[in-house]
Amino acid sequence: MTKQELIKKLETRNDRSAWNRGVTQYAIDLLDNVTDADMQQWTTHADCDKCLLNGADTWSQYSWGGCALVYDFDIAYALCAPWELRRTRNGERNPNSREQWLDVQARALYQASNRIWRTYKA
Repeated sequence: MTKQELIKKLETRNDRSAWNRGVTQYAIDLLDNVTDADMQQWTTHADCDKCLLNGADTWSQYSWGGCALVYDFDIAYALCAPWELRRTRNGERNPNSREQWLDVQARALYQASNRIWRTYKA
C-alpha cells in the first residue's frame, strides 16, 4: 500500500464524533513525514510507531516536545465538540482533572498511530 492510498482510506472514514475526526486528522498529519519506502519496512506495529515518532520515544514525548500542536486552544479545536469547547473556555481550562491538553494530544496521537497501522494492515 502506498502513502497516498493510505491517506485516501483515512479520508474516506465516516467519523461521527469530533474526537474521531481529530484523531483521523492527526493520522493524516503524521503521514506527512513518511515516504513509501519507509512504509515498505513496516513489518510490525513497533516499526510503524518508530517511523511515525520521528525520533521521540513515546507519544507523550512527541507531544510535549513540540512535534505536533503546541497551543491549548489549537488542540482543543482539533479534538473537541462545541459543548466541550464551551466547558473548557476554548482550551483555557484543563480538559479534566488528570490531564493537560498536551496529554490529551498524546492520547490522540497514540490512537492515530493505531488507526494508521490497522488501516495499513487491512
